Amino acid sequence: MSISFENLSPRPAILQVIPSLNIGGAERTTIDMARAIVAAGGRAVVASSGGRLLGELLAAGAEHVDMEVHSKNPIIMALNVERLTRLAAREKIDLIHARSRAPAWSALAAAHRLGLPFVTTYHSKVHEAPRLKVFYNSVMTRGDAVIANSFYTGERIARIHAPDPARIFVVPRGVDTDYLNEDAVEAGRVAALRARWNVPADGRTVFLLPARISRWKGQKLAVQAAADLLSSGLTGFRLLLVGDAQGRNAFVKEIQDLLREPDLARHVALVGHCDDMAAAYALSDVVLSPSIEAEPFGRVAVEAQSMRRPVIVSDAGGQRETVLTPEAAGGLSNATGLAVEPNDARALAAAMRAILELGPEARRAMGERGRANALAHYSVGTMTGATLDVYARLIARNRDKRDGTKRGG
Repeated sequence: MSISFENLSPRPAILQVIPSLNIGGAERTTIDMARAIVAAGGRAVVASSGGRLLGELLAAGAEHVDMEVHSKNPIIMALNVERLTRLAAREKIDLIHARSRAPAWSALAAAHRLGLPFVTTYHSKVHEAPRLKVFYNSVMTRGDAVIANSFYTGERIARIHAPDPARIFVVPRGVDTDYLNEDAVEAGRVAALRARWNVPADGRTVFLLPARISRWKGQKLAVQAAADLLSSGLTGFRLLLVGDAQGRNAFVKEIQDLLREPDLARHVALVGHCDDMAAAYALSDVVLSPSIEAEPFGRVAVEAQSMRRPVIVSDAGGQRETVLTPEAAGGLSNATGLAVEPNDARALAAAMRAILELGPEARRAMGERGRANALAHYSVGTMTGATLDVYARLIARNRDKRDGTKRGG
């Protein structure tokens, strides 16, 4: 989908506000949108505390303003109202888009001061208790447009916060299907990861679990499932846990303690952060996303499908929408992956066993269906086009309103 701002003059400037630019779905979406804003003829400005992805943001043609918008300190949040107001006025910002709760409170106040459209994207869980948390999160539903990253998230927003339904827009997360394309990954990149992670090309099926190291993401569950497979005599696999601990050292130690068992240690590896995820997916045969709680969207499942990899996901949340399971697709021959009961190591092990028993040819066919699913519904272009359309309508409406006020005044 190609959207431009050619009917909006002067060219619009969009300010996105996000706590930091480290690895994550919200951060990746910020960069994707910045690139799309520039391509559509607009200016992309991002306020954040910086991070690992800052260079990529600047390479996309965006401008960055370093600001402590990650802080939940009430004094700093109040100061950020002033900072964001001055920034938006100085840069002639037309619309502010907040992607997290703490900066959203400051951004909302700044947008109201300047009479600017305010957009939010609800990337995270929609909590229904306790009451104070629900109120704190409610800022994400106070925009002129509230973007939900899945129908699951949209339904929870409507039920818990009850904003005007006309302000809720479901825009599924998009992935870069050009980058996440097995055909575009050079063999040398895969070989480099094999060497770095000590993964021999010995015919064993490689399961990949890519996610920040967190109890929620299910790494410990996956290790327990691997132990179940080994205890049943299945040894023809490796499990790679790829991701950054982001300070969760106690949980990392829990996993490391499990891996002290020699047989598990020969089959499971905690390999750390990876800067070349396309190569990591290409190295794998099957991708796991066994989150123990519902994912609001579940980016990993879509990225894996884009890379032609079968997926095993938890049967909850947004992953029910993105993965075509045998039950939803009318049989295994139409499926792109399997879904299992959340937080059930035995169920996960059974699904891993089922995928192993499929064999390479059937897994390849499943992966091809996954690629088609990602291209049809979850490309970056589809996501950015829908979001740019929301921007353009709100900016045009606000400019018409201002012009009418000036004429009437």
